[in-house]
Amino acid sequence: MKALIFDCDGVLVDTERDGHRVAFNKAFASKAINIEWSVSQYGELVKVAGGKERMKSFFDEHGWPDNIGDREEFILDMHKLKTKIFMDIIESGELALRPGIARVVDEAIREGLKLAVCSTSNEKAVTLIVEKLLGPERRKHFDTILAGDVVSRKKPDPEIYNLVLHKLSLKPQDCVVIEDSRNGFLAAHSAEIHCLITTNGYTSQDDFTGADMIVPELGDLPNDIVTINDLIKLTT
Repeated sequence: MKALIFDCDGVLVDTERDGHRVAFNKAFASKAINIEWSVSQYGELVKVAGGKERMKSFFDEHGWPDNIGDREEFILDMHKLKTKIFMDIIESGELALRPGIARVVDEAIREGLKLAVCSTSNEKAVTLIVEKLLGPERRKHFDTILAGDVVSRKKPDPEIYNLVLHKLSLKPQDCVVIEDSRNGFLAAHSAEIHCLITTNGYTSQDDFTGADMIVPELGDLPNDIVTINDLIKLTT
């Protein structure tokens, strides 16, 4: 094993329900758009990868707000507003790293592994999560953070994982990806990278057939579930 690669939302931080969903609802309210995504409704919406794509899918199905003009411009403006609100939530300290993330990152650093993040979420938001929640010292050890529109095709397409392999100059069998969703798993699987799944409330019932390992969380001492040695074994 030469590299450990993380998804962001749902892996580093359980952001979907209490972060992105809340930010979307606040953005809608600020524009007087009478939409509020419930916890259960958002559980269905997260099956669409990418915030802009998620809004477009919802409006295509349920109808677009009146008097918005250009739809593409509307989506871009709403996503920009939503991202600002989401970043304010991160800055406020309301969100925290999932159990075991900091520990496993520290173990990977001690092992001399390359580290990366591959996410379909906004690049600034992903970078802020890494820098603020993991901290500047850990951030120094991340070789690359790929996020947002760095690729033309979002997960489940493997494009972002093929890109990180190119940037790290590594073969798929030398890496392990930590994902939480079916789209993320399918992307890693299509790129032929070993994949560990940490489920959350939105993904625990997803089909992860073929994943190398499935756990509810990485866990913190003394209840750690996954260690760096467990991840190394996946590549041997």
